[in-house]
Amino acid sequence: MRIRKVLNSSVVLAIDEHEKEFVCLGKGIGYNKKVGDIVEKKTVDQIFRPIENNQIREYLDLLEAIPPLYLEMAQKIIFEAEKELGCKLNTNIYFTLTDHLNFAVERAKKGINITNRIYWEIKNYYPQEFKIGMYALELLNKSLNITFPEEEAANIAFHIINAKSETNDSSDGMRSAKLIGEIVNLVRYSIGTSLEENGIHYQRFITHVKFFVERFFSNKMLKDENEEMFYQIATLYPESMEIAFKINSYLLKVYNEAIPKDELTYLAVHINRLQRYNELNE
Repeated sequence: MRIRKVLNSSVVLAIDEHEKEFVCLGKGIGYNKKVGDIVEKKTVDQIFRPIENNQIREYLDLLEAIPPLYLEMAQKIIFEAEKELGCKLNTNIYFTLTDHLNFAVERAKKGINITNRIYWEIKNYYPQEFKIGMYALELLNKSLNITFPEEEAANIAFHIINAKSETNDSSDGMRSAKLIGEIVNLVRYSIGTSLEENGIHYQRFITHVKFFVERFFSNKMLKDENEEMFYQIATLYPESMEIAFKINSYLLKVYNEAIPKDELTYLAVHINRLQRYNELNE
């Protein structure tokens, strides 16, 4: 591949022998380079095809105005996230996170603090992603000597959460965290006691709710319609099933969508475990 345009020392737009365009990322990949130079493989960390996503072309314009330091930090954060989460993230995050880091530093220098309305939900329901956000703050603080509030870790975690989604809809993370919080609060108030958030049953419940919300928004809810198990659980755990039906009523009212019986059954099972654990520890 040869360089068509140098965006900055870490990003170049390149073409292959078939005149197909690629975005190449790598520390120093564009340093002292000019149009027509061959792209050295050893300098390339990531390669993207702009045609695969029209947004990438818009991000290219942004990258020209952003110091390379932020892309390099974004690459370190993404590497840490993929290692910690054990999965590949949507490649758009290389651009969205770089842009976010640059903007976050600009805000910090101007003393502007934008409140993250779902900070608590992200910190508590997405602990791995939040941990990566804290790692990112360490990088920022060390490189730029700027102290960021913990809320900024949640902002960065938000990008990680979205990058795990196949659709990469920027509203997915906020929408999911918000619904998880609403379901947990509904269960908390229905049970009538405070929940031991460090307990294993609470963590299992949160994990179940996270996967339930993911299925709910992707229209992949369980629909085997196991009537026998539904009535068995409803008979054994009537209070828990009643809370599951409250969740169903809420989703029907807010999202105009009801929960299949299989989902109600599993919600009731996890709610019952939570209730039993709370009763034992009162």
